[in-house]
Amino acid sequence: MAKPADKSSRGVNLLRRILFLGPHTCPWWLGYTFDNPLRQLFHDPLKILGEYVSPGQTVVDIGCGLGYFSLALARIVGPGGRVIAVDVQPQMVQRAKRRAQRQGLADRIDFRICSADRLGVTEPVDFVLAFWVMHEVVDAKRVLAEVRSFIKPESHFMITEPKGHVSAARFDATIRQAQIVGFNISTLPQVCFSRSAVLSPRQGNTAFKKH
Repeated sequence: MAKPADKSSRGVNLLRRILFLGPHTCPWWLGYTFDNPLRQLFHDPLKILGEYVSPGQTVVDIGCGLGYFSLALARIVGPGGRVIAVDVQPQMVQRAKRRAQRQGLADRIDFRICSADRLGVTEPVDFVLAFWVMHEVVDAKRVLAEVRSFIKPESHFMITEPKGHVSAARFDATIRQAQIVGFNISTLPQVCFSRSAVLSPRQGNTAFKKH
């Protein structure tokens, strides 16, 4: 019975290598199954993020995918703000950029292709979003520490994970790692189909550096 499973696993791994995907990365084309107009009914960006993001701010969208939250963040920060949208998959970034151009928001969004273990953000930012993405990160603690290095004091970092895919224990482990690298829990908001925590940098921690 083990041989068919092994063969299937090898096939999945081969497909991922062909598509240049890591072992946990969601394929870009699968993004269309949940990044569509119907999503607004249960993931309204303004309701989820409006409390933490203001006009004129600089924000980061980790794992921006097809741009669902990046586009919404661009509207919230307004013409004087900036969104840094990062993803490991060029196909995601390209399609998100085209959507931003069609909606007249491209001048507010800095789309970047990041590596699997480094976001590449160095400038100080006011808010960071990691929506349904941390479970795909190979070295979560390293990424969390990187976020801690560029987020401003008294800012917020929202981590949200899908309930059907991430257990409560796994989510709690991610939050504990965030606490280890210098974050405190500010609040635990209710987000549909999700586990969510909003974190803030621990005061007195010297990880943040002005660039």
